[in-house]
Amino acid sequence: MDKESQNRLKHFAALKSKYQAANYEDSSPSSLFYLILRKVDLEIELSELEFNWLQEHELFETIEIIWLQQFRMGESKRLEAEFSHLKAKYKVAKKWESSLSSVLYPILWKLESGNSLTDSEVKLLQDNNLVQTVAIVQDIKCFTALKEKFQATKYQDSCPDSRLYKILNKLDIEASLSESEYEWLLNHELFETIEIFEQQESTKQAEFTELKSKYQASKYPDISLASKLYQILQKLDANKKLNYEEIYWLEQQRLTETIAIANELEQKREFAALKTKYKANQYEDSSPASYLYLLLKRLDTEKQLSEDDIKFLIKYQLTETIEIVDDKYAYSLKIKIESVGILSDSELEWLNKKGHQDIIILAQQKHFTILKTKYGLILTNPTLSIDPFYKIMVKLEKKERLDILLVAQLIEQKLLSRDGKIAVAHYRLEAEFYEQEIKRTGHKWDIPTASSYWRKANEPEQALKITNLDLGKIREGNLKSAILVTRGAAFRDMDNLADAESCARKAINYQPNSYQPYTLMGAISYDRGDYAEGDYWFEQAIQRGAKTEDIDDELKRVFRSTKDENKRHEAAEYLLKKDSQRYAWAKSYLKKSSDNGK
Repeated sequence: MDKESQNRLKHFAALKSKYQAANYEDSSPSSLFYLILRKVDLEIELSELEFNWLQEHELFETIEIIWLQQFRMGESKRLEAEFSHLKAKYKVAKKWESSLSSVLYPILWKLESGNSLTDSEVKLLQDNNLVQTVAIVQDIKCFTALKEKFQATKYQDSCPDSRLYKILNKLDIEASLSESEYEWLLNHELFETIEIFEQQESTKQAEFTELKSKYQASKYPDISLASKLYQILQKLDANKKLNYEEIYWLEQQRLTETIAIANELEQKREFAALKTKYKANQYEDSSPASYLYLLLKRLDTEKQLSEDDIKFLIKYQLTETIEIVDDKYAYSLKIKIESVGILSDSELEWLNKKGHQDIIILAQQKHFTILKTKYGLILTNPTLSIDPFYKIMVKLEKKERLDILLVAQLIEQKLLSRDGKIAVAHYRLEAEFYEQEIKRTGHKWDIPTASSYWRKANEPEQALKITNLDLGKIREGNLKSAILVTRGAAFRDMDNLADAESCARKAINYQPNSYQPYTLMGAISYDRGDYAEGDYWFEQAIQRGAKTEDIDDELKRVFRSTKDENKRHEAAEYLLKKDSQRYAWAKSYLKKSSDNGK
């Protein structure tokens, strides 16, 4: 006999001993009994044929052992199936072990049997990240408490999916039940729970009646707790704002008194919020009719309050509110500076009064930048202060006259250009001033002065307009001469040399000893290119009191006003040939002419 056969014999003998069949005579491994015992030992279920065979051979003790073993096998499978069901019911993640020895099994069994978990058991679920299971545990705990509260403990099911749990949750927030939910309670004979619900409904019905009276809606006939009016009145009583749809519904029901109350409540809420925002809670009156309510509403939308508003705040010692008002207005002025760049005098005065020198400086710097651009001011020396230039330009913006000596000094120091926009604006203001003086006083000597300023302002037309008068009505010859000289100069500015000469000669006739008409004749001659003739007239002017420097200044003006480069070049050559030292300034016109010719 080979070794394998020997081993089979030993195994068969052991199985017979284990299953109480040692007396069975057949010991052959080829026996059907050996196959049956092997299947049993491997916990494989026997067929009916195999059980019949055992009975036929009267192996009753063996059958009893096998039945007991297979019962345990079935029970184990039932336990596993039950564990799987519990895991699914209580939403345990699939990755959790399925062994019946798992600590989770008794916890789920405890839940299923309606018993509460200990804190340590709940913590175990939490530590294993069984979030959904913990949520169900909390729901079960809540369900148990609700059943106790609403006297429904005789209902055994504690599953949160139960319809009772949903019903009790509604009762807990005092929500009305539907007909089907009420019938469900009846069908399950939960009469105590029904009684509690009916008490709630009775209380709410009384509340609805009271709310309708309180909010002047008693004329609305519907008394159902499902009415939209009940929900609206509850919202009003909870001091909550109604939405547009709810206001519209009240309008449709013509409940105007209720709407008025809702609006008043909303205003009170707004007033309370504004008092908190602007630190005015010490003011006790909370009525929307209060002056403070209107004041704070204005403050919330406007940049500055009126003087009466400030007096009101001072009267009621709302100092913190005043500080907020001041800070808000100061901030708005900063924003205005950044966007517009210019503040009014009243705004600057307010800033000065409140000590906001930093904002004033910021405003001046921004305004100065704007005015520099407008008036074409270029400061060649960056270390120079903005004064007096800023003050000058501000006065010009306000149409206020400047200090004539200051302007002349700045022009002399070459800090201002005599032909620049600041000088021109200054000359225009002076011209307008003297025109007003003429109208006010009738003083004729202001006519040549106004005309002269119009010419300096590059508006010779205005100079001609003001000097266009009947000289026959003027007795003084020197005044007639002065008017004609400035009129002739205006014609010359407009390149009308014929009329300019006519005025100059008439002026000479009226005042032969005045140098001014002769100077004008000299300039006209130079404009025509008749330099020798011009020198003659300039010499006549000197003989009558004109200074050499004045003649040279007039020549310089001739050069500046001449647009023809060739004529300027020609005149420059003439003067330099005549006296290169005296007329050295004319070299610059030669240079310009040379550059243009290259």
